[in-house]
Amino acid sequence: MQRQKVRKAVIAAAGFGTRFLPQTKAMPKEMLPLIDKPIIQYIVEELVEAGIEDIIIVTGYHKRSIEDHFDHISTDLLTNLEAGGKKELLEKTAKISNLANFAYIRQKGVYGNATPLLNAEHLIAGEPFIYAFADDFVKASPVRFRQMVDLYNEFGGSVLTCVRADKDDDYKRYGYVGGQEIRPGVIDMTSIIEKPGSREASPSNIASVSGYIFDSVIFDYLHSQEQNLDPGAEFNQQVSMQKMLEDGHKIYGLEIKGGKYYDTGNKLEYIKTVIDFALEHEELGPEVANYMKEKLQ
Repeated sequence: MQRQKVRKAVIAAAGFGTRFLPQTKAMPKEMLPLIDKPIIQYIVEELVEAGIEDIIIVTGYHKRSIEDHFDHISTDLLTNLEAGGKKELLEKTAKISNLANFAYIRQKGVYGNATPLLNAEHLIAGEPFIYAFADDFVKASPVRFRQMVDLYNEFGGSVLTCVRADKDDDYKRYGYVGGQEIRPGVIDMTSIIEKPGSREASPSNIASVSGYIFDSVIFDYLHSQEQNLDPGAEFNQQVSMQKMLEDGHKIYGLEIKGGKYYDTGNKLEYIKTVIDFALEHEELGPEVANYMKEKLQ
């Protein structure tokens, strides 16, 4: 069956990054560097590699540097790189603005991970789309969004990024999926429980993290959920996803093959991510490894 192509993505990037204050007072957490690229660029490049053409970034008032990063190279920087004969750097920097078609929306609405979705609804126009967060990702080959798009093309419905997570603290951090494993790593879901709190309360040890392919029908459920939201309650998309399952809509949990999950949203995990990326860096890796050995001794 020929399915509608997944060609659009929404990235939620409006958080304040309070765990990184005072650094994030002026710099968005999504722009914190992993060696020589900001975190959000890794997400964008992964989306582009999966065939995404249009990327909608939902930002806050203090996120202008994200827009600047994906804009055309400035005249001053262009002149400087040309004068210095830094052709390779010039090409690498200029390429960023051509990765995709970018659109930016200022987030408006109640607190919760469902609000960026409704903010971007008018630009989705009834198509299936990817929803991603700008500060966590799964590094894999093929990229996790390519794996998810391939599953969507096969089965349709909605698809969730999943990883196995079985530490005690994990059950307080992530949503967990329940259902039937129809083949290794693919769950035909019947439930999703947000932060079950314990292993005993969870339907599995398979956590939903970081990214989704959604059928546009989710917007109907989000609008209904928003209308019935209690004052002060968090607007959480998992509530609508559970209702979709109950109404017979297909949602699949996909355990990403050969993937490692990175959450750069807190200081310790960010440091771990930087270390991993530094050790794997083609130019810097050996020197970083030697330095760490010296420090450990």
